[in-house]
Amino acid sequence: MKSSKKNLIAIAVVILIIAVLGILSIYVDKIPSPSTYATFWALVPSVVAITLALITKEVYSSLFIGIVIGSVFASGFSFTGSISNVLQDGLIAQLSDSYNVGILIFLVILGTIVALMNKAGGSKAFGDWAATHIKTRQGAQLCTVLLGVLIFIDDYFNCLTVGSVMKPVTDKHRISRAKFAYVIDATAAPICIIAPVSSWAAAVSGFVKGEDGFGLFIKAIPYNYYSFLTLAMMIAMIVMKVEFGSMEKHELNALKGDLLSMGDGKKTVTAEETDVVNSNGKVVDLIIPIICLVICCIIGMIYTGGFFSGVSFVEAFSNSDASVGLAIGSLFGLLITILLYVIRGVLDFGKCMEAIPEGFKAMVPAILILTFAWTLKGTTDMMGAKDFVQTAMTSASGSLFSFLPAVIFIVGCLMAFATGTSWGTFGILIPIVCAVFEGKNNELMIIAISACMAGAVCGDHCSPISDTTIMASAGAQCNHVNHVATQLPYAITAAIMSFVAYAIVGPITYRLHVKWFIMLPIFIAMMVLLVFVLRVIKRRNPASYVNANTRVADAE
Repeated sequence: MKSSKKNLIAIAVVILIIAVLGILSIYVDKIPSPSTYATFWALVPSVVAITLALITKEVYSSLFIGIVIGSVFASGFSFTGSISNVLQDGLIAQLSDSYNVGILIFLVILGTIVALMNKAGGSKAFGDWAATHIKTRQGAQLCTVLLGVLIFIDDYFNCLTVGSVMKPVTDKHRISRAKFAYVIDATAAPICIIAPVSSWAAAVSGFVKGEDGFGLFIKAIPYNYYSFLTLAMMIAMIVMKVEFGSMEKHELNALKGDLLSMGDGKKTVTAEETDVVNSNGKVVDLIIPIICLVICCIIGMIYTGGFFSGVSFVEAFSNSDASVGLAIGSLFGLLITILLYVIRGVLDFGKCMEAIPEGFKAMVPAILILTFAWTLKGTTDMMGAKDFVQTAMTSASGSLFSFLPAVIFIVGCLMAFATGTSWGTFGILIPIVCAVFEGKNNELMIIAISACMAGAVCGDHCSPISDTTIMASAGAQCNHVNHVATQLPYAITAAIMSFVAYAIVGPITYRLHVKWFIMLPIFIAMMVLLVFVLRVIKRRNPASYVNANTRVADAE
C-alpha cells in the first residue's frame, strides 16, 4: 500500500513537470527569465533529487526529475532549451566525456572479471577457505576493513575490488549487504584522501595553484578528522558489536540468515549472482586475478603519468589520469585472467566470453546511476553552483577567521552532498581557501585545506548521488538507497565529531599553536568513548544487536 502511494506521488510529479513544460512552450515569450544563475536555486535540482530518492526509495526517476528541473531553470523555462539541456548538453555530453567513458569501461571490465571468478569457482573456494580461517563475524568485518585500507590507490577500484573479494566471506558469516556496503564505503574515499600515493592525492595537489600542492597535501593529512574518526568509529563498533539506526535492523535480520533485506520482504541485492560452472575452483582462481588486477592498474596509472618516460613514481602518480589508467590496467587484468583460466583448464574460451555480457549486466544499475548523477552535476554547473559557493565563502571569511576550518568543513559537506562530487568540491573550495589565507596564518591554512577535503569526503559519503557511494553499493551488491539510508546516521555522527574537532583546533592552533599529534589522539579517544557509551545503553535492551550478536558469538 505504501509503495503504491509512493508510485502515485512520483507519477504525479512527472505529470506536473510535463504539464508545466507544455504550458511554458506556449507562453514562453510572455514569461521573464528568472535570475537563477549563481543563486541558491542552483542547488535546488540536487536537493529535489536527493529528497525524492530518500522518500520514494527509487533513485533512477529521482535523479532524472532533478535533471529535468535543473534543465528547465538553466534554459530560462524554454521548452526546446530544456530538452537540449537534458539530452544534448546533459546525458549525451556526459557519455561523450572521455573521463566518464574510461570509468564506465573500467566498471564493465571489472564486472566481467568478477563474473569470470564466479564461473571459475574462485569466489566460492575463497569463501570456503575463509570460513575455516576467519572464525567470527568480527574477524570477517575487520578483514574487510584491512583490505579496504590496503587498497588505497583509488576509491572506485577499492569499492569494486574489496566487494568482489570479501563478499563470499561476509556472506558466510551472515553480515548484511548494507553493513558490508558501509564498510566498503568507509574504507574507500576516507582512506584514499589520507593516502599520499593515490588518485585523490593527485587531484588535490593539482587544485593548489602556485604552491607545492603535494607538500600541502601531506601536511594536511593529520588534520583530516573525518577520515580518522570514521575509521576509529567503524573499528570500535565492530569490536564492541554495536549498531544503531536502520543498520541495526539489517544486521539483526542477517543474524537470522537473511542478508538481503531487513525483514520487510524487500531484497536489497541489485545484481544476480553468476552460476558457478566449475565446482573444483581453487583459491588461486580468485587471488591471482585480483593481484594481477591491482598490479596492472597501478602500472596503468603511472603509465598515464609519464613514469615510463623518466618521471619519478610519486610525480607520475600525481600526474596520472585515473580514468585511462584504470581502464588500461583492468583490460590487461582481464586478458591475464582469461589466459589463466584457459591454460589451467578451469574455463574454456567460450565460457569466458559468456562472462562479458554477464559482467556488463551486473554493472548496469551502477552505470545508470552514475550517468544520471554526472548529468545532474553538469546541470548544477550550468546554473552556477560553483560561483554561488565561492561568493558565500568569500563573504563569510571576515569575522570568523579562526573558526573558518569549521565553517569550511560544513560548506564542503553541504556542497558535496548536494552535487555528489568530492573532487568538484575540492576544485572549487581549495583555491578559495588558499586565496583567503594568502599571507596570513600558514598553519591555519593547512587545517582549512584539510577541513575542505574532510567536508568534501563527508558530503560525498552521505550523498545518494555520489559516484563513490554508488560504487560501494555496486561492490556489495546492495540496493543503493538502502545503503545510503543505513550509512547516513553513521556518517552524520562522524561529521558532528569532526565539526567539533575543527571548531576546537582552529582557535587553539591560531592562538596556542598546539600540534596535531596532541589533538588527533584526543578526538579519536572521544569517538571510541562515544561508541562505548552507546554500547552500554544498547546492552539494556535485550532485543538489541549487541545482545543478539553476543549470543551468536557464544554459539560460535
